[in-house]
Amino acid sequence: MVTAARPLPPLPRATARPPRARAVRHLGPNWYACVMGTAVVASAGAALPLHVPGLRPALTAVWASSALLLLVLLVARALHWVHHRDQARAHLLDPAVAPFYGCLSMALLAVGGGALSVGRDWIGTGPAVAIDAVLFTAGTVIGLAAAVAVPYLMAVRHRVTPEQAAPAWLLPLVAPMVSAALGPHLAPHLPAGQPRETLLLACFALFGLSLLATLVMLPLVFARLLTGDPLPLALTPTLFLVLGPLGQSTTAVGAFAQVAPGVVPQPYDEGFRLFAVLYGVPVMGFALLWLCLAAALVVRARRHGMRFAMTWWSFTFPVGTCVTGAGALARQTGLVAYDGLTLALYVVLAAAWAVAAWHTARGLLSGALLAGPAPAPSEPRPATARTR
Repeated sequence: MVTAARPLPPLPRATARPPRARAVRHLGPNWYACVMGTAVVASAGAALPLHVPGLRPALTAVWASSALLLLVLLVARALHWVHHRDQARAHLLDPAVAPFYGCLSMALLAVGGGALSVGRDWIGTGPAVAIDAVLFTAGTVIGLAAAVAVPYLMAVRHRVTPEQAAPAWLLPLVAPMVSAALGPHLAPHLPAGQPRETLLLACFALFGLSLLATLVMLPLVFARLLTGDPLPLALTPTLFLVLGPLGQSTTAVGAFAQVAPGVVPQPYDEGFRLFAVLYGVPVMGFALLWLCLAAALVVRARRHGMRFAMTWWSFTFPVGTCVTGAGALARQTGLVAYDGLTLALYVVLAAAWAVAAWHTARGLLSGALLAGPAPAPSEPRPATARTR
């Protein structure tokens, strides 16, 4: 008996999507680290205690490239959310990926801060202030949302244990600290009086919010590092993320001290200056300790076969915050030692950025970085012994 052939099932919707949409299916929020790492090369370079001919134009070009990269990623991530909502939801529900949503906030803030520090050389002070104000506002709002939403998801939806504690858990918590460090530079462009003081104290509140949250989370990361197994090789570079809240908070207190005179009444302006030194010096000391520990573990991982991954961008932005933090201490103390530390850390930052950018470009050209995860190998058949 001949039966009618069943109609073929419709093609999956994914095949009807344009090639560009399919290319961004696995583009996660961690890609904003490229923007952060590139922008901090420009803004940290502006804090260097030396004047080299051609340095400022080069830094401005780097900032412009970070702004262009931000636009490209915003469009790509929008396509990701429109065409691949299932994957975007999976990212939010994945405790290993969700913390990287804090990177969007920091990318916006880094590009905005760079516009005011070096971008104004090309676009003028007025447009630079406008760009920074817009990106600072958007980045701060998104950062506060991430600082609440990601821990909420970890508490009610994710299934995490202390053995899974990772430095990436700090990312949504450090985003408000970036706002605290960059916001004071907008204060001089506001009307004198309450607008300036409100912004400065709001940034101080963001500083406290991020610092206390970090102090709660950091012991979990440190305990997991000492008592658990070593991090997977690909995740070992994320140990550098711990430098982010350390260097950024030192940068923030230095910015408070720089802007406070004339903004807040006495003796609070003097209190900010004292706090910048009394807080910044010991925290920078711990940052250098962690830098050495993290570098030693990265060398170990490299010897055990660590290959390039997007986690290598962890070598850039956190080190850049230490550059700006050391520069802030140099201005507050007048010590040449901090000038030397600023230069040394910037050399590390520039080298790390060059390596990460080179490997990222190669991965994009080959398509390896945008490819999905490799399928799990099928279960091998039972082997049979050969007899003679």
